[in-house]
Amino acid sequence: MSGVDFLEKLLDGAEVEWKPLGEVTTLRRGRVMSKEYLADNAGDYPVYSSQTANNGEIGNIDTFDFDGEYISWTTDGANAGTIFYRKGKFSITNVCGLISINNEKKLNYKFLFYWLTIEAQKHVYSGMGNPKLMSHQVEKIPVPIPCPENTEKSLEIQAEIVRILDSFTELTAELTAELTARKKQYNYYRNQLLNFEEGEVEWKPLGEVFDIFAGGDKPKDAFSEEETEEFDVPILSNGIGIKSLYGWTNIPRVTKPSLTVSARGTIGWTSYRDRPFFPIIRLIVLTPKVRLNTKYAYYYMKTIENSYPVPPAGIPQLTKPMIENVQFPVPYANDPDKSLAEQARIVAILDKFDALTHSLTEGLPREIELRQQQYAYYRDLLLSFPKPDEATA
Repeated sequence: MSGVDFLEKLLDGAEVEWKPLGEVTTLRRGRVMSKEYLADNAGDYPVYSSQTANNGEIGNIDTFDFDGEYISWTTDGANAGTIFYRKGKFSITNVCGLISINNEKKLNYKFLFYWLTIEAQKHVYSGMGNPKLMSHQVEKIPVPIPCPENTEKSLEIQAEIVRILDSFTELTAELTAELTARKKQYNYYRNQLLNFEEGEVEWKPLGEVFDIFAGGDKPKDAFSEEETEEFDVPILSNGIGIKSLYGWTNIPRVTKPSLTVSARGTIGWTSYRDRPFFPIIRLIVLTPKVRLNTKYAYYYMKTIENSYPVPPAGIPQLTKPMIENVQFPVPYANDPDKSLAEQARIVAILDKFDALTHSLTEGLPREIELRQQQYAYYRDLLLSFPKPDEATA
């Protein structure tokens, strides 16, 4: 069934009226609140700002500006146009806008929230390199009101759409909570397995176990922004995941399994590299120079990636001299075969947790990704109301 057919069945012949958001709601802005203000007035009521992490919450104070059901949006910056559903007692900062419905007998907050998650981004203005979605732009956003002549039926239609979409968001939230719990469990077991008692391991400087070197300039005559048959060796710099990929070359500077550590930005972030690559600036490479399970080394290095001795002054960065004396645990150092067997045992356990919590094709992350795709599909399908020009075409 197409989106139009689905909606036609839901609407059951009812018309859809389009109204500018400014006609059916009241818009307002938040107020300036500094870090010092938040610290001096700490309390129980959340303050929301322009960020998207932690649902936009930046702190808690002892008073509140709003109490009830609202929708907020981010007005400035990279997250401009991000929409949030708010309920309860809270405050917002000056880089947030707030929407209150004028007549709740005609419009459902959650229905409006879901609609704006689709529509608001279309109205963000990115001129001068600073994305904005100000009140004068928001008030022009068209809002569909199904069955406007029958408010009871209109709210029933809106509520049914909300019920379906809520079921997807609730399932995703449950899966995300489960993933968070699994990550905590994974970190617990990783730390337990790699927290050695005195005498269980021999501690050696990283410089004794690894060849350590810093990345340099990118290859000048063998570079491609995209992977091709000729250029299939990734050029890597600092960053997490895909953000560490700078480009492609045909010169594999590192050819055996190694570790990379970000020297700038996400300082200390450790990655396991099991394919040839070419490291460039802001990246430190650790290649084993003794018999060692590189994956075991990776898991241990993840437990210390936030503890490197980075100087507080100047530009924060990590250098080879800062890490080559960091101590690394080698189990059964006098028996290489037994040492490798113990390393492999630890790796096998942690690989199972890692696959469950981090893999894009296995476990909960994949399930969450599928549910998010399903939610987006049904959201767009349920909210694909015919525009006035489409209805008369």
